[in-house]
Amino acid sequence: MSELTCAGKVFVFRVDDGVVFRGTYAADGTTLHHETLEGPAIGAEETVTLHTGEVGHGLFMLGRAEKPGMTVTHLMYLNARTVHAFRAHETGDGRVAELHTGTLEPA
Repeated sequence: MSELTCAGKVFVFRVDDGVVFRGTYAADGTTLHHETLEGPAIGAEETVTLHTGEVGHGLFMLGRAEKPGMTVTHLMYLNARTVHAFRAHETGDGRVAELHTGTLEPA
């Protein structure tokens, strides 16, 4: 395991669709508290159980299920401070899946 980790840290995640989140990762790496800072759901926040694994030096896969039925998987490359995110959620027309990219900044 690398010396890089998201556990115990706070990051701002800027997504390519204009949404901005602040994520506070528990010191033990088992939960994430995220808050929407910019975008349609501004002010929304939630604490979720986090499933994580280091898949390369400074490269982490993180997955979670949120209350409104959204499933999110992030691939965080802490060395480059970049993220690839997969989100899936229900809409009135059925389930929608989205792939996004973004950047991380320590908060």
